[in-house]
Amino acid sequence: MNLIILITLATLTATALYTINTHTITKPDINKLSPYECGFDPLGNARTPISIQFFLIAILFILFDLEIVLLLPTPWSMNTNPPNTTITLVTALLTILTLGLLYEWLQGGLEWTE
Repeated sequence: MNLIILITLATLTATALYTINTHTITKPDINKLSPYECGFDPLGNARTPISIQFFLIAILFILFDLEIVLLLPTPWSMNTNPPNTTITLVTALLTILTLGLLYEWLQGGLEWTE
């Protein structure tokens, strides 16, 4: 019975996503028609310097992506280690990352300037 419910939900989700996707494809945006969606001018000089903001956003993405990888084994760690140790380590990791993000925010590192 659970397998039938799972297959039904998967089918409904795939159908909904397909419907939403075909709706957005039928009304293309000028940016979606461009071969470069990254904000660069495809006809400009290839030697122009790249804004450091692209690299900063990429590094922040990688940092918070690694956070998820580090927090993923937390349920298994709760079974093998004392819960107080696991909660302390997870809280320390999240606190360090939150303070780093707050520092970047207050320094204006997340402001997008031209």
